Amino acid sequence: MARRPVAPPRQLSLDLVSMPAQGRDDFYVSSANATAVALIEGWQDWPARKLALNGPPGSGKTHLVHVWRDLCGARILPARELPGADIPALAAGHVAIEGADTIAGDRAAEEAFFHLHNLALAEGNSLLITARAAPNHWPLVLPDLASRMQATPTCTLKEPDDELLAAVLMKQMGDRQILPTPGTIPYLVRRMPRAFGDAGRVVEAIDRLALERRRPVTRALAAEALDKLGL
Repeated sequence: MARRPVAPPRQLSLDLVSMPAQGRDDFYVSSANATAVALIEGWQDWPARKLALNGPPGSGKTHLVHVWRDLCGARILPARELPGADIPALAAGHVAIEGADTIAGDRAAEEAFFHLHNLALAEGNSLLITARAAPNHWPLVLPDLASRMQATPTCTLKEPDDELLAAVLMKQMGDRQILPTPGTIPYLVRRMPRAFGDAGRVVEAIDRLALERRRPVTRALAAEALDKLGL
């Protein structure tokens, strides 16, 4: 009796966590972020020793927070962890608060942030704040915090130009140990939206397809990933 042909096993993709490189040398500078980079590197000259850094997801806010930490030894804390944090201990050094706009309406978190802001600056330390939007767009319920945030110098990270989008795609692929064939990155830049969030989705989809199909990352595979994402 003839045996039925057996299809080769399909490679399953594993949801492995990539470890993004977040040093200064890994941050690509373009016209979309040059001002923010200059402010981070010149942090000792911030007016009132504070800065609000805002921009869309994936624009490099967290990366720049880590660059700043390496420069000054700051501690980093997500804003939603403020209610349970040791505020005096945090205020004893430079501190970065990420996602500050996410606590708007949470009175306990807003009060903790207000006290941290005042104490850190009173101690002579610097405060870096990140958010998706500028402070005047945060629906804060604590008037004293709102006034202090609106008086904070602000820098916006813009959506990427072609040059920066290509660099972001290359970096995210490098973080996943993906080596695209020549022409793949320019192909993606010409066809995908100019948005940091979409860059992450595209690279994740490409990585998954490459693992499932056991194929190199080529223009054809990139086109298939874009099609699956509806981009």
